[in-house]
Amino acid sequence: MKRLFMLATLLVFAVLFAIGCGSGSGPHRREYNPIINPANFVDRINNQYSPLIPGTTFIYQGVSDGEPEINTVYVTHNTKEILGVTCTVVKDRVRINGELAEETFDWYAQDKYGNVWYFGEDSKEYEDGEVVSTEGSWEAGVNGAKPGIVMEGRPHVGDRYRQEYLKGVAEDMAEVLSLTESATVPYGSFTNCLETKEWSPLEPGVAEHKHYAPGVGLVSVVTVEGGTDHSELVNITH
Repeated sequence: MKRLFMLATLLVFAVLFAIGCGSGSGPHRREYNPIINPANFVDRINNQYSPLIPGTTFIYQGVSDGEPEINTVYVTHNTKEILGVTCTVVKDRVRINGELAEETFDWYAQDKYGNVWYFGEDSKEYEDGEVVSTEGSWEAGVNGAKPGIVMEGRPHVGDRYRQEYLKGVAEDMAEVLSLTESATVPYGSFTNCLETKEWSPLEPGVAEHKHYAPGVGLVSVVTVEGGTDHSELVNITH
């Protein structure tokens, strides 16, 4: 167990180190280059802060750009192989004022150390029922895209990590702020929540705080810089 913990720590440290060095310039800059070994991945995602059990639907309600939003996240029974890793396919639909605004298929997988990796997304934006953009779509291993960690297996306050990487397209990052927060949303009240700050260099001046409840997953999202958008968990069905 001690050896596994050390390996997991080294893996996450490599991701964190790449972030720190990759943000600078000059001869000592290091490229973000996570090592993906399919043998290190397991066949289910049961991270306590981000359980993605096939057949589960998470429903969120909130406000986006001043308009009512409903976000439905369904963990499908489908899989997709990326870089030799079998990923769980998650369908995410966003409706604004009752109209479909975005539909995304996200690809996640968990390694044996408990880290949940993000391998890409197939994203479509809609207007009046028609696809108007696929901006933001990417797949690890294609055109230089690389996977990132969306949830650590052993998060610690102060950890920073890339959640995705395709230069100029997908550069979301996160920082662990707390492991002891409380959150009350329509679905319930929770303690010992993980709080993160998430942002992207592609959207300077914009940042979100997210709360993840143990055994439940994401329960709230609040824009804390660059807007007033927010979303809360209202129901989970299986």
